[in-house]
Amino acid sequence: MLSVVIAPGQGAPVFTRNAQVPHYAASTMKAAVLAALYRSDLDWDARVPVVNRFRSRTGSVYGNDRAEDSDPLPWERLGEQVPLRWLAERMVSHSSNLATNLCLQQVGHPAVAEVWRRAGAKGGSPRGIEDAAARKAGVNNLVSALDLARLLQSLEPEVLALLEHNTHRVDLAAGLPPGVRLAGKNGWITGVRLSAALVHPDDAPPYVLSVCYTGPLAGGRDVEDPAARLLARISRGVWQRRHTIAAAGR
Repeated sequence: MLSVVIAPGQGAPVFTRNAQVPHYAASTMKAAVLAALYRSDLDWDARVPVVNRFRSRTGSVYGNDRAEDSDPLPWERLGEQVPLRWLAERMVSHSSNLATNLCLQQVGHPAVAEVWRRAGAKGGSPRGIEDAAARKAGVNNLVSALDLARLLQSLEPEVLALLEHNTHRVDLAAGLPPGVRLAGKNGWITGVRLSAALVHPDDAPPYVLSVCYTGPLAGGRDVEDPAARLLARISRGVWQRRHTIAAAGR
């Protein structure tokens, strides 16, 4: 299943395909956690203990698998205290699972749910990363391409600026010319590949592209993945039509 939404930086979509079909959110949910942190009254300079023990939505306790995390640095700080700001940055720049659950533990699930609600999304992220007990109980992080597009359109400039630091330049980013600014988040596991971004061309108004894919092309690899190449091809095609997006949205 392939879902696509193309929209101006603000405004209704100009192209949709399976826009409201739910997909597993993977790491795209980290953008909502970041927004919840930004909108909270938490002190980003406060120091947070780095632990690998979290409360499941079922009431049990779970932890992250270090081997499944794309960012080794927070794991090297286990047992220490680090600034919340640093965890928030690692969550989106290197897609750290451990940092995500630590941030989620600080801000709380209701605040993240409010981010999705304010964006007008029907999906959301009611559980943490690798909360297997909640998943088994049917609590799943599901989003649609339209949810992700609306989320990006709802974010403050400061949050978008942090999302520009995503170091995983694959998927949509791989379909753009070098140096093009984009603020977004991607995510993948075996069977699912997603990416959504606000793209800033130098010669056209910004636009939002959101692509979600569920199927056999998604092998779960970071770079050499057929689904990643599919998303890059879609991004390349949209880039070539970037001058028409704002006009179509009027």
